[in-house]
Amino acid sequence: MALENRIENERRGFPRFFKAKGFIMDKTQMELRGRTLSLETGTMARQASGAVMVRYGDTSLLVTATVSKDPREGASFLPLTVDYEERLYAVGRIPGGFIKREGRPTERATLAARLTDRPIRPLFPKGFNHSLHIVATVLSIDQDCAPEPLAITGASAALSISKIPFAGPIAAVNVGLVDGEPVVNPTVEDSENSVLNLMVAGTEEAIMMVEAGAQEISEEQMLESIMAGHEAIKEIIKKQRELVDKVGVPKMEVIPFEPDPQISKEVQDFSAAKLKTALQTEDKLAREEAMDEVKEEARKHFLELYPENEADINATLDNLTKEIVRSAILEDKVRSDGRSWSEIRPVSCEVKLFNRTHGSSLFTRGQTQVLNICTLGALSDMQRLDGLGIQETKRFMHHYNFPPYSVGETGFMRGPGRREIGHGSLAERALDPIIPDEEEFPYTIRLVSEVIESNGSSSMGSVCAGALSMMDAGVPIKAPVAGIAMGLVKEDNKVAILSDIQGLEDFLGDMDFKVAGTRKGITALQMDIKSKGMSREILYKSLEQAREGYFYILDKMEQTLVEPRPSLSEYAPRIITLHIDPLKIRDVIGPGGKVINKIIADTGVEMDIEPDGKVFIVALDMKAADKAVEMVKNLTTDVEPGSLYLGTVTRTEKYGAFVEVLPGKEGLVHISQLENYRVNKTEDVVGVGDQVMVKVLDIDERGRINLSRKDALPADSSEGREKSSSRDAGKGGSSPPRDRQRDYNKKHKPE
Repeated sequence: MALENRIENERRGFPRFFKAKGFIMDKTQMELRGRTLSLETGTMARQASGAVMVRYGDTSLLVTATVSKDPREGASFLPLTVDYEERLYAVGRIPGGFIKREGRPTERATLAARLTDRPIRPLFPKGFNHSLHIVATVLSIDQDCAPEPLAITGASAALSISKIPFAGPIAAVNVGLVDGEPVVNPTVEDSENSVLNLMVAGTEEAIMMVEAGAQEISEEQMLESIMAGHEAIKEIIKKQRELVDKVGVPKMEVIPFEPDPQISKEVQDFSAAKLKTALQTEDKLAREEAMDEVKEEARKHFLELYPENEADINATLDNLTKEIVRSAILEDKVRSDGRSWSEIRPVSCEVKLFNRTHGSSLFTRGQTQVLNICTLGALSDMQRLDGLGIQETKRFMHHYNFPPYSVGETGFMRGPGRREIGHGSLAERALDPIIPDEEEFPYTIRLVSEVIESNGSSSMGSVCAGALSMMDAGVPIKAPVAGIAMGLVKEDNKVAILSDIQGLEDFLGDMDFKVAGTRKGITALQMDIKSKGMSREILYKSLEQAREGYFYILDKMEQTLVEPRPSLSEYAPRIITLHIDPLKIRDVIGPGGKVINKIIADTGVEMDIEPDGKVFIVALDMKAADKAVEMVKNLTTDVEPGSLYLGTVTRTEKYGAFVEVLPGKEGLVHISQLENYRVNKTEDVVGVGDQVMVKVLDIDERGRINLSRKDALPADSSEGREKSSSRDAGKGGSSPPRDRQRDYNKKHKPE
């Protein structure tokens, strides 16, 4: 009884205990497109700095934000880590394989983690260097309610109610475009009819991040969809503020580091002119070397004067570099390599670099160079997806590799990281709308972009190289695609929108805005803001300037290859598609796969059969493919009464011979139907292995085929043949029946 009382007292005291510790259970919710969006806190993960359960429809995520007690010593960047954890129990599945638990993150999980990181990273105060960890765990999935925007919203809510300094809240939504109208948080059915898959994240005042794939839509449609998403974001943020008002705690104090004013002035006076000259060097490596020399000279000089103030010296040099670059752009309207704001670096394109690959290209823009290889395979080569989404396979893949040598550095190469996966996915999204349908081009397509030199926007270089590589391979793409990276430098009312940014402008600018498209419209969009957001006006100008840029690049690409080559590489597989009656699939496969394996062994082809009766035959040799096609057709062709067939005798009996007229289909030639005269013994006319011309008399109700050799003989074969076969046997002057059959077969073999 005492134990029961203690348990009951603990149960009743539970809320008071956690309120005393600063944990208050609370919830806020709203209706968003007919479904309830709720944010709950105080009941789970109470030892994290902030934890929120996000629910939308039947999708649920637990999102936590945790900060380290002490700052990370020597950190010159924000030590933020975002993990997006997929759990297959969320869709009622058990993981495959021997271990039966989730392993490394899927590509979708990696992309979702990047999507969460990008809009929140710029909103932490400068100089805040405590380690931060955001974890979004997907607990339940409703396919009509995508979890990725909920992870961003949940991360913002968890940060906002915690002690972590954060200039939020922010929120995110998906937007589709159905029948020309933006649809916020589309369902699966909406998405099937949508020409746009857009993710928008932002604050109440401005947009922070955009990620989109589109079916060649206009700039106006894209802009309106982004704005529609932003209106929904404002409403979600209001609910977050309600939660913060109820359970929020005071924020940590952050004292940003500021270099000593006196030391800063001396360093600027000593280095400004030299650094400005170094920054005007056009070549990337030469510029970096010149900048390093200037900075090293300054460090050496001032460390002798101020040995305890290395941090002040380094911070001043970094601030000075940023100030010079941005001032030159805004005031002098000149970039570090001498270009104007809208000018694009020199572009060159090459194709068919290697004979044995199916398609290849080399795209060079300034000091960014991407080598792309296209490989074509059978549909059985499709990627199998093991994640939380509906899609189970992927027929088009783009992979992106960024080796250290591309930027003149050394390092380890241990598989793709988050950056490689993200850039590869962006280029794949840009190219996906131009991929021909499976019915038109029944191939799996894999592109690999090797970034062999980089100075800005290698992902957009991969888009251009990928389109060229597919055209070189003879893939009948719908239209060429090109991409460009845009930048922004903004100080008060001064705004510079930059086309084709290089690495320095990306690092020191306020925006990285990538746009890809055909001449018809946009196919992909990605935007990251490093300031407090972007207005509608700046976004529209950026889109217009981007279109001019990628049109210019398309012109250059078309000078190399205007359209896909008319035929595939001789080393690419040939794929022939047949359609058979699904009921006859078993005839092609045979018991235990015996029949299909024999076709593969005899011809050397690869074969795939789908449940709807599609048969894909893959071969490098067209003769082998044609032979396999004939074998499949023979297996699936019905025997027609009244038709002639050249068949093979499979066995003989007293009452007649069995003849295989088509593979797996044999009928009986009764002894009375062997000749125009009376036959005493079957073997007197035919033997096992003989090829004989027969006519189908009928097919009975049990499917048995009745054949006649007599009716297939020429009309004059009965003359002088009224005697029995026993009297003909062994006599000279006329050929035996089996010899006459072979002669007849040669003359009358059906086409």
